[in-house]
Amino acid sequence: MVDENMTDAISGPDALTAQDLPQAAALSAALSWPHRLEDWRFGYDLGHGLALRQGGRLVGTAMAWDYGPDFATVGSIIVDSQFKGQRLGSRIFDALMDTLGERSVILAATLEGLELYRRRGFVGFDQICQHQGIAANVAAVAQADGVEQAKSADLPAVLELDAAATGMPRRELIARLVEAGDLRVLRAADGRPRGYAITREFGRGHVVGPVVAATEDDAQVLITDALSRLQGRFVRIDTSIGSGLGPWLESQGLVHVDTVEAMVRGERPLPKGPGRVFAISSQSLG
Repeated sequence: MVDENMTDAISGPDALTAQDLPQAAALSAALSWPHRLEDWRFGYDLGHGLALRQGGRLVGTAMAWDYGPDFATVGSIIVDSQFKGQRLGSRIFDALMDTLGERSVILAATLEGLELYRRRGFVGFDQICQHQGIAANVAAVAQADGVEQAKSADLPAVLELDAAATGMPRRELIARLVEAGDLRVLRAADGRPRGYAITREFGRGHVVGPVVAATEDDAQVLITDALSRLQGRFVRIDTSIGSGLGPWLESQGLVHVDTVEAMVRGERPLPKGPGRVFAISSQSLG
């Protein structure tokens, strides 16, 4: 009798399809990830992915998002726990990397995947801290004065701010985030945006990110504005350990619950302006 759990019973990797997404959401739910089916669809529409299958059952996923010819991020790398120890994670990850050519690749590594990525030439360059909780303790909402709903005419300036802060062209990502969420801007004296924040539904509630600003004070103003409009709701913010926001986010009721290592294979994208990324849109998308 053939053991259907044997590695050679697994087909692929082949292309992840839209029809696979309900099963992909079930795989992530089994890992206690918060991703809804809508979150999988959002990422799928922006990127490309691979799948491992056993018959008609999805047992592994991996996705990538290209940012121009030089950079990409990868994420949603999952293998059904039933097949742990059969090197399926390496199999699908290596196949995904083959699709990315010479791009520098960025990812957020959980402890479980850290050694796999190190063996593939990835090196750590930052730590990303996940803060979450109920937005209830919003202090000094008046500090958010100067933040306002973005106008359509602000989008080019927001894209310019984002590209300078991240060192990557992310026009499609930002446009889709704006379409799905709420874009707010902090204006300079000349009326142009000097910082921005996007809030959208994700997982158990809402995520605030990206947040791009020139200073920590400006980032706090943008986040205060977002939290003031989300009181009583579950909020998640992922920020670099070097952002300086951690203690302040804790004071706002957003507890530090997890840390992952940001890693890169190749050249790390570097900021080209005064703006900094104080919160990311997600650990996969950046």
